[in-house]
Formats: sequence, C-alpha cells, structure tokens
Amino acid sequence: MRWCWDCGANLISKRLRFVSILLFAFLLDAHLPSGICSASQKSGAEKPAALKVLTSFYPVTIMALNVTRDVPGVAVTSLVSQATGCLHDYALTSADMKKIAGARLLITNGLGMESFLDRVAAQSPSLQVVRLSEGIRSLTDPHTGQANPHLWVSLSGAMAQVKNLGAAMEAADPSHAAQYRKNTGEYLARLETLREKFLAALRPYKGTKIITLHEAFPYFAEEFGFVVAGVIQREPGSAPSAKELAETIDLVKNSGVREIWIEPQYPAGSAETIARETGARILVLDPAVTGPEDPDAYLRIMEKNLETLKTVLETP
Repeated sequence: MRWCWDCGANLISKRLRFVSILLFAFLLDAHLPSGICSASQKSGAEKPAALKVLTSFYPVTIMALNVTRDVPGVAVTSLVSQATGCLHDYALTSADMKKIAGARLLITNGLGMESFLDRVAAQSPSLQVVRLSEGIRSLTDPHTGQANPHLWVSLSGAMAQVKNLGAAMEAADPSHAAQYRKNTGEYLARLETLREKFLAALRPYKGTKIITLHEAFPYFAEEFGFVVAGVIQREPGSAPSAKELAETIDLVKNSGVREIWIEPQYPAGSAETIARETGARILVLDPAVTGPEDPDAYLRIMEKNLETLKTVLETP
C-alpha cells in the first residue's frame, strides 16, 4: 500500500484538532468556579419557586405589601381589581380561579367579607387560607345580626390584622421569619404613630353623633369616640326607600346630628337629600377599599381622612 502524504497529513491534523478541543474543554471545566454552570446546565437548572401570596382585596393587599417587603422569592397578587371595593356580593371569575390555582396562600379579611371562600376551599384544598380577623373582637351589625367585617377602617383594627398577617407569614415561610418580623414591627410603629395623632386631634369631639352612608365606620367611630346615630343605606349601592329616607331625616332633626359621613366609592344622592332637608354637613371619608397598589397608600388615605374631619369639625 502506498502512503498518501497529503491524506495522512490531513488525517493527523484533524485528530490533533479534535484532541485539542477535548483538552481545552476539560481544562475550562476544571477551572470554572463551583457556582458557575455552562449554558446548557443553566437552561436545565430549576430556579427556586416563589412563594405566591394571593390577597382578597385592597386593604389586605396593602398590609401584605408591607409585611413581605424585600423578602426574596415572595410575590403578592390581589385576587380582585383594586377598584372593586368591598366584596359583599363579589362573584369569582374564571381569571380569578386561574390566579388561585397558582397561589400557596390566600390572605383574607374574614368575618364574612369574602363570601366566595367556600367555593375556593372546595376547588383548591391545598391552598392555605389566612383570615386576618381571627381572634379579634368584632362588632355586630344591628341590622343583620352578623359580625361587621370592616376592621381595617379602625387603626387599632388594622394593627391587629397586621400582627396576624406577620405571624401567618412567619409560619408559612420560617426561613425568612426575621424579615417578616422586622417589616411587621416597622409598619405597626407607623400605624401607632398615626393612631396617636388621630386620638390627639379628635379628642375634643368625643361623643359627636354621626350618620353614615353604610356600615363601614363603626370600628372607627368606636375607637375615636363618635356615636353612630343611624345608617342611611345598609349595603353599598342599595338606595333607601322613601319611608327609610323620611325616618332618617326625622332622626337627624330630633337627635341633633350635624355630620353625615359618606364614602367616595358610592353615590351620595341620599346623603345630599338628608343634608338639604336638615342642614347637616357631609364629610367624604375614605374607608380604604380602593386605591393605588402602594405600601404607603393606607397611611395616606387615613391622613387625608383626619384632615377632612379636622376641617369640618373645627368649623362652627
């Protein structure tokens, strides 16, 4: 057999290149830091799953944003739109159910606010439902005989719920318990500072009788010494009958009520009629059921409520 110098040279050259590539790959892998992977390894690596926290509606969302602030791997999502308001008769949508399917925790207010919880529990048995009203003294709605769910409208009520939320997050994610505890303590300190400010400013008006648009303010009234003499409409969006309106007008005239508290989320027609007939003043106070998804939003809303109260109450 004759040796082909050109073919042999090409064959040797190819083998040398192949061996060189293998040697380079071996040396590169040996010198890579332990925390670095190749591109193919990265694409196959699993990232730590985020702790998906679902909140039922706006005030609960704001609490959760504060308690989970800067905790790695935690994602907070509101179940319903921030513009929905109270959930008295809210019906879950298919989009809501998709959100629920991907969550590990559902943070709720409780006390009957989330009427859809039975359906959620039936369809998502692995979902952990946290009720922030657990263990907190509640007031009874005199019209329905049921617990009034609007705890967060009182600063003390909001603080009690934040404590419950902090404890729930520590239990669900113990590896970050210290951060949850720190966040909870810092937010509670800010809420307490604002509560003291309210107490000082509203102390001169203790015992003032008020009429409210619906049952959102009893906890707030109790905390700061106001007396709810009547309710114009018992549920948001349900206008009182002519008879109920006449009775409320008589109540205002006979009891000396001068203030009607209404909410910006609902029509003010009934309140305006009563004010016109009695000379009572209307105060627009926000129960913090809608707003921007901002951790400081609840504090700003309550600060504005205090300014509204001071402006009206200080006027003879």
